[in-house]
Amino acid sequence: MPAIADTSPVAIDRLARDLKIPPCPAVLERLVREARKDDPDPRTLAGLINQDAGLAAAVLRAVNSPVYGLSRKAQDVQQALAIMGVNATMNLINGLMLRQAFPAASGTLMQRFWDQSSGVALAAVAVARRIPGCSREEAHTYALFRNCGIAVMISRFPDYGPFLAGHATTPGPALLAAEGAKYGLHHARIGYALARTWGLPETLAYSILFHHHIDLMPGRLGEGQRASPTLVAAALLAEQVANLEAGGSLTSEWLTHEQFVLASLQISAEDVADILGTGRNGPRATFGRSLSPARI
Repeated sequence: MPAIADTSPVAIDRLARDLKIPPCPAVLERLVREARKDDPDPRTLAGLINQDAGLAAAVLRAVNSPVYGLSRKAQDVQQALAIMGVNATMNLINGLMLRQAFPAASGTLMQRFWDQSSGVALAAVAVARRIPGCSREEAHTYALFRNCGIAVMISRFPDYGPFLAGHATTPGPALLAAEGAKYGLHHARIGYALARTWGLPETLAYSILFHHHIDLMPGRLGEGQRASPTLVAAALLAEQVANLEAGGSLTSEWLTHEQFVLASLQISAEDVADILGTGRNGPRATFGRSLSPARI
């Protein structure tokens, strides 16, 4: 079994302190406490969101954007909650807070990270629309957070940019091993630590931790059983869609894990071909303008 490492609360707290992982924003802590009640009050949640004018405006912009394709527009935060639901709105807020914690303006490498993450997150929404039982909001949030450990490493290790460039074609498990050898930890574990520190759902956090250890999920081994194969597979497919949309080709991750994606999403190779497409019937034609990174 690969060295996933200690996932206990004590170990995660220590890692968060050592790496100076941004703490969970105070407003998000209050929102999480309310949202996790047996009967969360939408009016209380709306009031908490409205205490941060910037967050309230961002929530409304996001909810009313073409990404979600809502049939009616929200006029205020309480309406947004009524339309989206508590869980979907919390997923959205988590993503907004993550972008604030690691602003693209902090450097070229971070900008490139967000361009790529945003493209995959938008593709994840489009993929989720085609997969029964796959939440668009959850897929979008997971795709944004899946590689958030990379954002932490960019901000904490000055030489991580050249290191990452040198491993551009390295398969996921080998990249984690190389990160571990050089830095003593890897981005999947750091991403898991951030997710747990911020109080994200356990399934999402473990899906971040295991997203490069696909072999542990189909058999539901150990802690791997806490991850969601559906989320991980949808993100892999979304990554391939976004890569083709950007003019790339089939990724090594896709070539390695295609069967895992098919089995986890219960789709056929023909379904994937329809989603991915080629040429004039490619990703942009299949999903329309929703895949443009500039739209997030």
